[in-house]
Amino acid sequence: MHRPRASEPPSPEMDRVRTPGPALPPYNPLMEGMDGEGKTRSTVVTVETPLVPPPRDHLAWSLCTTLYANVCCLGFLALVFSVKSRDRKVLGDYSGALSYGSTAKYLNITAHLINIFLIILIIALIASGTIVLANIFNHHQQPPPGFFGPT
Repeated sequence: MHRPRASEPPSPEMDRVRTPGPALPPYNPLMEGMDGEGKTRSTVVTVETPLVPPPRDHLAWSLCTTLYANVCCLGFLALVFSVKSRDRKVLGDYSGALSYGSTAKYLNITAHLINIFLIILIIALIASGTIVLANIFNHHQQPPPGFFGPT
C-alpha cells in the first residue's frame, strides 16, 4: 500500500480504514449558553474559606524542657501553658490558644537560654578551678626559694 502525496486525494480504501464503524451524525455547534440536551448551562462556584492552621501549643517542647531543663520551674510553667493552649484549641478558642501557646514558647526559650548560660558558667568554673588546682599542685612540688638542697 503506498502513501498518497499531499497533492493526491486520499483513496476510498484509506477512508474505509480510518472510520471503522457507523458514520457519525454531522456536528452541530451548540447555541451560546446551552448544553447537549437543550438545557441552559449553569456554573456553580463554591467559595471556601481558606483553612487557617490551628495555633501551635508547643507541648512536646515544653515536656522536654520540663524533663531535661527545668530551671526555676520554667519548664513546668511552659508545660502548664501548653496544656492550657491545647485545651483552648480543642474548644475552638484560637485566640486564647494562640496567647497561651506563645507564652509557653517564650517560657521554653527563656529556660533554654538560662540553661545554656548555666552550662557555659559551669564549664568556665571547672576550667578555672582545674587551672587553679594545677598551679597549687605545681607550686607545692617546687622547692621553696633560697633552699638549695642539703648542706
